[in-house]
Amino acid sequence: MKDAEVLVVGGGPAGSSVAFSLARLGVDVMLVDRARFPRAKPCAESLSPEASRILANMDALDEIERSGAAKLTGIRVRAPSGGVIAGDFVAEHGHRGHAPHGLSVRREVLDAIVLERARRSGVRVVEGVRVTDVAVANDGVTAQVLVDGAARELRARFVVGADGLRSVVARRAGLARSLRWPRRLALVTHYRGVAGVSDLGEMHVERDGFVGIADVGNGLTTVALVVPMSRAAEISGDRAAFLERWIGRRPQLAPRFARAERATPVVATGPFASHARRAWTRGVALVGDAADFFDPFTGQGIYSALRGGELLAPALAEALRGRTARDAGAALASYDRARKREMRGKWIVERVIGRVVATPWLIDRAARNLSARKDLADLLIGVTGDFVPAREIIRLSYLANVFGRRSSAARTASMRPIAHTTR
Repeated sequence: MKDAEVLVVGGGPAGSSVAFSLARLGVDVMLVDRARFPRAKPCAESLSPEASRILANMDALDEIERSGAAKLTGIRVRAPSGGVIAGDFVAEHGHRGHAPHGLSVRREVLDAIVLERARRSGVRVVEGVRVTDVAVANDGVTAQVLVDGAARELRARFVVGADGLRSVVARRAGLARSLRWPRRLALVTHYRGVAGVSDLGEMHVERDGFVGIADVGNGLTTVALVVPMSRAAEISGDRAAFLERWIGRRPQLAPRFARAERATPVVATGPFASHARRAWTRGVALVGDAADFFDPFTGQGIYSALRGGELLAPALAEALRGRTARDAGAALASYDRARKREMRGKWIVERVIGRVVATPWLIDRAARNLSARKDLADLLIGVTGDFVPAREIIRLSYLANVFGRRSSAARTASMRPIAHTTR
């Protein structure tokens, strides 16, 4: 006897999105998560303008905004040289997102809201369940789980791995693949009283890492520092001290944190860079970070998780209707093709940006050129906001403008400090 038609492992945005969409299609869904909600989750906590469309479809957007989520109107990226790439979500390039702004909200707030929407749609949500193994047989999939320390089995026709970077489902199904580059880890926390925080998300890139800073609502600022894995030994001693030293050595940041107080523990996460060769196998599908996560710099993870759930749900519903294993496989293969069509441009952009961020002279040149061409900077920020097609910035003419040489006079004119005031 099956416990559900579909068992979703993971209650974050990816799992809640696919479970919600499946339940709306009339599928019997059980969702399990090892945590009990609300729970904290290390994350840069930014949602792109296009994420608002999916959240509105889940009837979650209004509650998220009422929770005190901050609105982000654009992004500013400071290069090691001090040059700035400044882009806004509302611009003259002709592309429009679902909302004129992004959102920044703590994950314990966001995840609890979208999980509750899944529950209200008819999903059976069971918290405090740890999945330890997954086995596929001809008649379905069996998940070995621990519930309050006691072992038991859950059976379903399909299992969805929405359990993040180190997905148990992906590993047991033989789909997980770690990439050799980039190997980075992140330190994430929240502060109160950071000076100069506005409605702009900030990225400060240095030669030894980068830090993201954004208002996350209710008087808190999220701070996410990303550094190479080679510094793991230094971090293991005292994460908070490492973070504070790193910020204290940056003259543009240290004064802004001088009177700030850390409000939450410093949590480490990483390494990142994982990519499943394909997001399905017999009886199993992957979504969100379990399927793909490259680097946290572009901040598109939450949107990709929500959108992946939307793409997977109709394919799974079709697989359930199939009479044979071949029918089910064809349905899941269609999900993988749709996912690749939609995400391929994003993956290319992520890898180009990852290489640029890791190469100081490249990002310095990009900052010099883009600071003089706000139209091109707006396009870049629109792509990271998920509403401008990636093809707009991976064409040769765009790349030539970004990385081409400019005169010394133009370079000097383009240098200016990062803006902190609310407009």
